[in-house]
Amino acid sequence: MDLENRILITGGSGFLGSHLCERLLAEGADVLCLDNFFTGARRNVEHLLDHKRFELIRHDVTFPIYLEIDQIYNLACPASPVHYQRDPVQTTKTSVHGAINMLGLAKRVRAKILQASTSEVYGDPEVHPQREDYWGHVNPIGPRSCYDESKRCAETLFFDYQRQHKLRIKVARIFNTYGPRMHPNDGRVVSNFIVQALLGRNITIFGDGSQTRSFCYVDDLIDALVRLMATPDSVTGPLNIGNPAEFSILELASMIVAITGSRSRIVHRPLPENDPRQRCPDISRANDILGWQPGIQLKEGLTRTIRYFEQLLADKAIKSLVADRTTQ
Repeated sequence: MDLENRILITGGSGFLGSHLCERLLAEGADVLCLDNFFTGARRNVEHLLDHKRFELIRHDVTFPIYLEIDQIYNLACPASPVHYQRDPVQTTKTSVHGAINMLGLAKRVRAKILQASTSEVYGDPEVHPQREDYWGHVNPIGPRSCYDESKRCAETLFFDYQRQHKLRIKVARIFNTYGPRMHPNDGRVVSNFIVQALLGRNITIFGDGSQTRSFCYVDDLIDALVRLMATPDSVTGPLNIGNPAEFSILELASMIVAITGSRSRIVHRPLPENDPRQRCPDISRANDILGWQPGIQLKEGLTRTIRYFEQLLADKAIKSLVADRTTQ
């Protein structure tokens, strides 16, 4: 591999990571994809295994690793409540120990490093939309805290390494993102609704459905991450990356039912603890600094995503597994 263009992607076989691998390979980079397959899937990168500039490494970021690389995209961490609440202690270790290990690696080889942070650092926000200078409204001891607080800690580590060791850092705060290769059982609202609609199951809405989210298509998100990595060293972030178009959960469910032509009924369940009522990014900084804004409208993105899930559920083994875990 060309050591001048060696890029490490932790969590590289996950939803976002696999798309980032494809994008960087298309741009001529040598890509090292690192994953422990806790939530990532080998099938997401299987089509890349024979690529001469792609290497897959099975490794857990909570343990150090020694590589010669030029850039690091640190995406490793379960990102859906179903997955990060399954083992909350490990989730915290992945974000915090993983950040320490990747920052240590970046320090050793003087690599540029990007942290995939999250809109969850804002908690249940008291300002709307959320700007990067808002410090958040987060419960430090709730069921979502393992993810929210460990991501906040990772941001702290990145900026302390930058101040103390002059590391070249980038921090992206990622808002709701969707698209092909989402995990079918991750419990996220888009994948949940699509799978339920395609299987003809009840579509489960938590609360009355008036809570709002913004949904960014994966290709737009990846474009922003690559642009952020390419900025001058003086640009550190954090930068909000997401789509500011806001939809209620009920609107999302209705759109998915219409696109799939499903006969699924919409049913309501109690709202989970600490579930944010509103989540929407102010992306003024990303627009100014990166010249970026999302281009894929929700209906088009959902249509592409539904097409992926239709193909995925054509596999009887996967369909059976998903059907067993889908809310009845």
